[in-house]
Amino acid sequence: MRIGIIGGTGPAGRGLAIRSAVAGHSVCLGSRDAARAEEVAADLRGRVEGSTLDLVGTSNEDAAGCDLVVIATPWEGAVATAKSLSSALNGRIVVSMVNALTKEGREMLPLYPPRGSMAGQISAALPGSDVAASFHHLPAADMEKLDSGLVADVLVCGDSDRARAATIELIDSIEGLRGIDAGSLAQASPIEAFTAVCITMNIRHKAHSTLRIAGL
Repeated sequence: MRIGIIGGTGPAGRGLAIRSAVAGHSVCLGSRDAARAEEVAADLRGRVEGSTLDLVGTSNEDAAGCDLVVIATPWEGAVATAKSLSSALNGRIVVSMVNALTKEGREMLPLYPPRGSMAGQISAALPGSDVAASFHHLPAADMEKLDSGLVADVLVCGDSDRARAATIELIDSIEGLRGIDAGSLAQASPIEAFTAVCITMNIRHKAHSTLRIAGL
């Protein structure tokens, strides 16, 4: 697949970009600043010896033209960014990995947007796109570090069968990850909120824990 990552220069976007490229996908790492995006992409390519990774830095607008587009911006600007790219994203699969969180002391707490989740907000902003929510609970540092031994289950929810299937296909192609269909987009609210629990546990235990679902 051609994977576009909007707001891809942050930790979560970088980790998904390099893992997707290593899995053999063509990756467009997007940013408001295309030059900055290419700097980050060049650094990621340089981490793989003899790299032939199909990973380039580009503008968010160009990234929005890919087969599957992941929104990895900070939550405060995610909806505005999605709206500004709505024409380019029309008819495309869009995956939100955005979490609305705030830090209070040594804990992370979830924030609840009017539609219950950031994925819900983005879906409302992109009525012509097939929106899914995923990648929320992955430790960004371990995603970016290819020798971290990362093993994790990744929950996927969405109202579009096409979007869920394509997202799970991407996840399953990445070494160590397993995509799990978690139902409709209504499930995005508790999934996003649980990210606060995951980060808080990692802060308390100085760890990079992952989610594993037993029995499936």
